[in-house]
Amino acid sequence: MLLAFTGNGKGKTTAALGNALRLLGSGKRALMVQFIKGPWESGEHKSVPRLDPDFKIIKTGKGFVGILGDDLPIEEHKQAAEEGFAIARKEIAGGKYHLLILDEVHNAIRLGLVPVSYVLAFLDYAKDKVEYVITTGRDAAKEIIQRADLVTEMRDLKHPYQKGVKAKVGLDF
Repeated sequence: MLLAFTGNGKGKTTAALGNALRLLGSGKRALMVQFIKGPWESGEHKSVPRLDPDFKIIKTGKGFVGILGDDLPIEEHKQAAEEGFAIARKEIAGGKYHLLILDEVHNAIRLGLVPVSYVLAFLDYAKDKVEYVITTGRDAAKEIIQRADLVTEMRDLKHPYQKGVKAKVGLDF
């Protein structure tokens, strides 16, 4: 089953993490591969070692592309995205995971780091290796939306950022 969380609202990665926790509660294992998100440390990275070996997060991105001081060539970001898929392929090949989360993969497609056709081919591969795949990120490609069994769109109704409040540790990252 393919689930897609998309939209401009907060909560896409958080929803994926919630699904992973629910799955862990039934004695299964989950893997999250993060595209885009790079060296920044967040609460999930600090807490996930407590869930080892049942849950693992692998960061493959080089950071937010073209914003927040990013000065890396786009080719480095593309290479990191390709490496993310190679790592995901290797990790799920052994059959030890039941859920694979491709975090921020919609953004990787939109930013031109990987073509949607590549992601769709990967999803074809993954469907025989894991029970569930969750994709997250803004602006999901229509091909992903069409392929997904469940699509949830998060949208902003109100956010503290609109009043100038910066992201909060433990809540936003």
